[in-house]
Amino acid sequence: MSDKISKGAALVTGASSGIGAVYADRLAKRGYDLILAARDEGRLNALAARLRAETGVKVDVVRADLTQRDDLARLETRLREDASVTLLVNNAGAALFGSFTDSDPDRLEDLIQLNVVAVTRLAHAAAAGFGPRGRGTIVNIASIVGLAPELFPGSVYGATKAYVTYLTQTLHAALTPQGLTFQAVLPGATRTEIWDRSGHGLANVPDEILMPVDELVDAALAGLDAGELVTIPSLPDPGDWAALEAARQKLGPNLSAKRPAARYGVKVAEPA
Repeated sequence: MSDKISKGAALVTGASSGIGAVYADRLAKRGYDLILAARDEGRLNALAARLRAETGVKVDVVRADLTQRDDLARLETRLREDASVTLLVNNAGAALFGSFTDSDPDRLEDLIQLNVVAVTRLAHAAAAGFGPRGRGTIVNIASIVGLAPELFPGSVYGATKAYVTYLTQTLHAALTPQGLTFQAVLPGATRTEIWDRSGHGLANVPDEILMPVDELVDAALAGLDAGELVTIPSLPDPGDWAALEAARQKLGPNLSAKRPAARYGVKVAEPA
């Protein structure tokens, strides 16, 4: 740990560029030491050198491909065993747009490995480490696409991000009594490299819906400070999300019953 007063260490995945790199910058300026993980070690080292010089925090660089079990396992071990870690930003992810039937199933499997399996395993490891210490924060980067399947019909990407939001809500319900804090961040279209890597292309995204990545992360951190479980940086009225949640919860009493609803006209068996 650095000599200055620290809030502990934050492990940020996908930290070499985009959302992850801005999280690293902002968290260093908030006094967190950093563990930065990504595949591009050159970019990580450049970012680490800048943040050490500008903020004086300690920065560890971990080259990791989270689709590879050994690399993922090393980060899991760090999260479980390093008592200095107080925050996980589960940011690493990929997008893949296009027709479901035309997609390469191997690429879909890699997408699920990164966006679902790696996120789950890292969250599990972090919770296992944080729980006994009675504190720790897990931030999972989801997407508004997980709320709107009609935006990209047939997109497995949206399905993976819906999972991330659901997972975060579930962990919140189960583990906040242990002192853990959770947040799902649901960005809309954000000006990052993910568009070109997905094959969609940033040039094909209307400028009026593209949020600068610095503003996205600043809004997400403001949401975390405010205690939001789900943060949608572009949403003007939080009452809209509250109304959606209220409607979902209203379904609760009718989601499981002994008999089918009468509207289906199913003949009910007479008791024996």
